[in-house]
Amino acid sequence: MKNTLLGSLYLILASSIWGGMYVVVKVVVSVIPPLELVWMRYVVAIFALLVIGFITRQNWRIEKRYVFIIIAIGIIGNAISIVTQETGTMLSSAQMGAIITSSTPAFMVVFARFILKEKLTLKKGLSVCLATIGVFLIVGIGNMDLSSKLGGLSLVTAALTWALMSVLVKLLPSAYSQIVVTTYSIMVALTVLTPFVLPRLHKIPFSELTQPTIWGGVLYLGIISTACGFLFWNRGLQMLNASSGGIFFFFQPVVGALLGWLILGESLGIMFWIGSILIFIGVLFVIFEKN
Repeated sequence: MKNTLLGSLYLILASSIWGGMYVVVKVVVSVIPPLELVWMRYVVAIFALLVIGFITRQNWRIEKRYVFIIIAIGIIGNAISIVTQETGTMLSSAQMGAIITSSTPAFMVVFARFILKEKLTLKKGLSVCLATIGVFLIVGIGNMDLSSKLGGLSLVTAALTWALMSVLVKLLPSAYSQIVVTTYSIMVALTVLTPFVLPRLHKIPFSELTQPTIWGGVLYLGIISTACGFLFWNRGLQMLNASSGGIFFFFQPVVGALLGWLILGESLGIMFWIGSILIFIGVLFVIFEKN
């Protein structure tokens, strides 16, 4: 029970951090394009993770049989998923982005069933259903921009790849430090993205990066959203079943909507509160499910 509660806390923190990320991205992406922004936040995150790793004296050795899994995590989750998520959000509406990416937990249940052989219990299925309905109520089904097919396809790719990455994390031994795993996987993503980004760096208006909101946003995305968020998410997944852990992903649109209301002045209706309650009930089913 202790591991379940602690793992739940890690996943709630990660999802809440990523929910706040959308407010920051909305400001920063007006200056820095999505691909370049992902690359810059990873550069910042690598420095932050290396500092944390050396201060805490981590063991950086990884057995050869797990190297391929870490490479897969870096390419699938840290490169493809994040880039397609930000690109899809830019091409489509925020409502469509929230709805499509909210399918991630359902994909995690499927991947966990076939890759990890986890059982699909009634409580897991019910929790995913309740949380999915909650997200649909929050973002508003009628407000989706269905004309943005390319953005929708990109967001589906993001949801699928993030779910697959989250299940692959469970294949690594729990003894491996998440600081080490996260650092190596982000290094892989940075290596993959660099050839695509370097020819485009000259297009970034570096004069505008001196604005506190821009460089502060990049630091937030790199240190808090990427380094801390990925650490919390991967650590939480190690302490829970992959299919159970995915339900906490639903905190992301809830926190994003709340911060949009508090910071950007966006309105919240009664459906937001009803949806939030359904999500909370779904999460409780996971927390109190017997291992």
